[in-house]
Amino acid sequence: MVIEEKKTRKAITLPRAVYIVICALPVVSIILFYVLRANSGAMEWVSMRLSSPVRSALGLFSSVYPFSLMEVLCAASGIWLIYYIVRTIIITTRRREKLKILSNRLLPITVAILYVWTLFCWLWNSGYHAPGFAKSNSFNGGGISVEDLVSITGLFADRTNELSVLVGRDNDGRHIEDRHDIIGQSTLIFQNIIIEYPALEGRLYKPKPMMFSWLMSRTGYTGVYFALTGESNINTRAPSFLMPATIAHELAHQRGVFAEDEANFVGILACITSGITVYEYAGYLMGFIYLRNALFSADFNAWDTISDRLRDEVRRDLREHYDYWQSQKTVETGVEVFDSILTAVTETVSDTVNTVYDGYLRSQNQELGLSSYGACVDLLVEYFCQ
Repeated sequence: MVIEEKKTRKAITLPRAVYIVICALPVVSIILFYVLRANSGAMEWVSMRLSSPVRSALGLFSSVYPFSLMEVLCAASGIWLIYYIVRTIIITTRRREKLKILSNRLLPITVAILYVWTLFCWLWNSGYHAPGFAKSNSFNGGGISVEDLVSITGLFADRTNELSVLVGRDNDGRHIEDRHDIIGQSTLIFQNIIIEYPALEGRLYKPKPMMFSWLMSRTGYTGVYFALTGESNINTRAPSFLMPATIAHELAHQRGVFAEDEANFVGILACITSGITVYEYAGYLMGFIYLRNALFSADFNAWDTISDRLRDEVRRDLREHYDYWQSQKTVETGVEVFDSILTAVTETVSDTVNTVYDGYLRSQNQELGLSSYGACVDLLVEYFCQ
């Protein structure tokens, strides 16, 4: 008779000192970042020597996948987090020493979050505290005159009119350029702008279409650059005529332009100098929208005069743009009660996301918060008045 030995598994335990180091490392790193972020020279070094090459390597790695790695990681993390929370509640309620068990379950989550924030601080937030694109390229930033604003808005209106009939449209005048073709051309759009601004030179990786584009639309966003995967992610449900400008904006982030107003400026300039008609039109139209919005409060009569000379094709695109984003504020299922509830939920989620992101931008030296997107007007007027 053979008696089998029962093998017992021994749990692998690390010395307490190792656990302390693992937990303390992200805390120390975050503290160091917040101490150094006031030093623009140090942040510039981090951005150029550390952040840029690491993000480029991450972009190369993620470019292998045709889908958004960011989306997969976020979805997987969300599902796992929900499971972990539910599991923690079950375990805690069934055992004694509830406080000890709860703390043991929450500690790994807290440490993981701290590590993610540490990476985000050094790979992305550092760029907000380094000298920006405008300062590095000697933009004055001293304000613009109403006369110059009127002049440049008129220039953009004229170019938008000219290009509006050169892009693909159906019999109803609707923009029908293929989104896949737009994405496919994206890596070529910086080829001319780098002649004037060599610091923007570098490899570009194609943006990723978002599987959850509908969710981005509901929260009011058209694109997002994710530093931890080096990916530019694009909302493919929004109107296609401005999609090239969104892509250019996210690729500007990819090339190390951190501030939103500067990324808007660089994106618009990349589009209109690209030599690719669909990108040129999107760049001039996006710039015109920002310029016209600024002109509305600065000189209404000039705003009205310029608006009157827009071609029907441009008016149609502007109307579609407005109608689309208005439609994302409400939910229509045909059942009034459900419509009211879901619309309220959509509004709450959108407001919460915007409030959080606005607060994040302000905490990272972006004093205008979400309003900084429209601040590219000063840069556009200064550039074209040179």
